[in-house]
Amino acid sequence: MTESVSSRAAVDVSDQEIHWDQDMSYGQYLDLEKLLKCQRPQSTEHDEMLFIVIHQASELWMKLCLHEITAAMGRIDADDLGPALKMLVRVAKVQAQLLQSWEVLTTMTPADYASFRDALGQSSGFQSYQYRQIEYALGNKNAAMAEVHRAHPQHYQHLQEILSAPSLYDRCLKLLSRRGFPIPTSHLERDWSQPYEPNAAVEDAWRAVYQNTAQHWELYSLAEKMVDLEYQFHHWRFSHMKTVERIIGYKRGTGGTAGVSYLVKALDLRFFPELWTVRTRL
Repeated sequence: MTESVSSRAAVDVSDQEIHWDQDMSYGQYLDLEKLLKCQRPQSTEHDEMLFIVIHQASELWMKLCLHEITAAMGRIDADDLGPALKMLVRVAKVQAQLLQSWEVLTTMTPADYASFRDALGQSSGFQSYQYRQIEYALGNKNAAMAEVHRAHPQHYQHLQEILSAPSLYDRCLKLLSRRGFPIPTSHLERDWSQPYEPNAAVEDAWRAVYQNTAQHWELYSLAEKMVDLEYQFHHWRFSHMKTVERIIGYKRGTGGTAGVSYLVKALDLRFFPELWTVRTRL
C-alpha cells in the first residue's frame, strides 16, 4: 500500500531555500525572550498561568485597539474617511478576539480560581490603564476612574490628556458639521472632559444621513462602523460580567469594586447614543 502524505514522519525540506542563519530571527523580531518571561505566577497553582496569559494577551489586543482608534481619529480630523473606516473595522475584529478570551477563561472553575485568588492581592482589571484609555477615547468620560492611577504619574497624565481631548464621537460630530449638518455649538465646543449629553439636533443629523445613504455614503459607512464597534464592546462587557459571575459569584472584586453588580451597571452605558436612538425614527 502506498503511504499517504499525511502519515509521513517528516516533511523533506532539502529543496527549500531556508535561511538557517538569520540576521533577524522570528524570536528577535518579536522580542520573545522578554515576552515569554513576563508570565510570573505568584502561586504554585496550575490555573494561575491561564489567568495571567489571558489578561496579558488582552492587554496586547487593547494596545492594538488604541493604536487603531488613535489613528482613526486623526484620519477623521483630516476628512480622510477611507483609512479611518478600515481602522474601525479592525478594532471591531480585535474586540471579537477579546470576546473569545472570556470563553477560554470559563474553563477555570470557581475552585480553580479560589486556589490562587489571594495571590492577586489588590490587583484587578479595574486598574487597567489601557482599558481606561479606550473608554475615554470612545467617550465614557468619567474623571473619577483615573484616580486609581494617580500613584503612577506617567499613566495618570496620559489619561488626563485623553480625558480632556475630543472623543472619537466628538470628532465625528465635528466632521458632520464640516459636511454641512447643523450640529449645535454646544456639541462642537465644550469641556471634553465632561460626559457627552445626547442632543435632538445631532440625532436629526444622523437621521438625514441614514435617509439618504447614496448622497452621504461615507458618513453612513462611518456611522455603521461606529455601531459595530459599540456593539462588540457591549458584547465584551456582558461576557466579562457573566464570566465573573460564573467564577466568583457576587463576591467583591479584588480591586475593591462590588464585582458583578458593578459590572452590570456598565452595561447601560452608551458611547454613541444618537446612533442607537435614531433607529427608532427611521
